[in-house]
Amino acid sequence: MDALAGLLDGPRARGAFLLRMVMEPPWSVRIEDRAPLCLMCVSEGEAWIVPEGDAAPVLLRPGDIAIARGPEPYTVADAPGTAPHARIGPGGTCHTLRGEPLEESMRLGVRTWGNAPDGRHTLLVGTYQEMRGEVSRRLLDALPPLLHLSAGAWNCPVMPVLEEEIGRDEPGQSVVLDRVLDLLLIAVLRDWFARPDAAAPAWYRAMADPVVGAALRLMQNDPAHPWTVASLAAKAGVSRAGLARRFTELVGEPPMTHLTGWRLALAADLLRETDATVEAVARQVGYSGSFALSAAFKRVRGISPQEHRMRERRTHDHRTPEH
Repeated sequence: MDALAGLLDGPRARGAFLLRMVMEPPWSVRIEDRAPLCLMCVSEGEAWIVPEGDAAPVLLRPGDIAIARGPEPYTVADAPGTAPHARIGPGGTCHTLRGEPLEESMRLGVRTWGNAPDGRHTLLVGTYQEMRGEVSRRLLDALPPLLHLSAGAWNCPVMPVLEEEIGRDEPGQSVVLDRVLDLLLIAVLRDWFARPDAAAPAWYRAMADPVVGAALRLMQNDPAHPWTVASLAAKAGVSRAGLARRFTELVGEPPMTHLTGWRLALAADLLRETDATVEAVARQVGYSGSFALSAAFKRVRGISPQEHRMRERRTHDHRTPEH
């Protein structure tokens, strides 16, 4: 598993909110859906993304793409100064600023919405409505609040596929769109993290190092193996002290600390997503048994694995009726 694969292994779209937005100026939409990630691409005309606070507005032209990281609100408009006339809430609900529903009055067809069927501005929007799990948080923590790639800075064959598929109404279409959205996200992040000015996490940048990258891949590919600094160093072809020093310098933490964090992130997701026993989860992520995993979990996270599982499921049960 390479660095990007490890980063993206957790987040997968499930029932993502996708639409084509067709607008005629002047127009402005306030986004308050609290979604963790939203991808926006202009296919015709242009659009401005106006973040909350003091951040500068970003102009999207045809072929440009942006990823907005929630839950902070932002505005998408034909110009930075255009006042919002609609508000998008959780789950893609749409109302005027006074609370009047707009879903039906602005519906232009299958997954198509806007104020004019032949509007000059067209955006493709794909929203991850939920990204649960520890591995997913690694992705969110690695991204800026607003990521922007111009058309000349990236090239993705998936965009025409999304544009074609987004208006179809066929059996299983939501699953097709989820997978296309995942591919688009991977393509954008791959190009973004390859940029010299991208603020990629230290462990991601360290993957390029022949020594530390080898050790990181060993941990990610086989977390259940009883790794030690000595065994990792032997596989990487360096001394134990050399690996420890270089790993800490590039990643920002010692090898075993990083391995513990990765194992506990995987364990946390397994506890939330499966009914496997704590003993089974422990062995799957590299602990000798439930006692060892529980001790590490409590030491690092302050709660037991079972408490984590119950808390996560209570949270999910509380949110489920809203979807």
